[in-house]
Amino acid sequence: MTLWDLTQGTSATVSAFAASIEAGYRTRLSELGFHPGESISCVMAPSLGAPKLYRVNNTVYSLDDSIASMIEVA
Repeated sequence: MTLWDLTQGTSATVSAFAASIEAGYRTRLSELGFHPGESISCVMAPSLGAPKLYRVNNTVYSLDDSIASMIEVA
């Protein structure tokens, strides 16, 4: 399951990044708190494929499907 699969109001723990994610994205996401072992919740999931809002460490970030689908969660 990926971060993009989370629905509004649900939480999960980051398990890994997809192997195809670029090193720059992996580093930046880790700096923002999206790293393995971190709990993340989906705060808002608008319709029509708009970017979703995720809460990490009391901060809310917006990620679109191209990035969120490369973050594996459990």
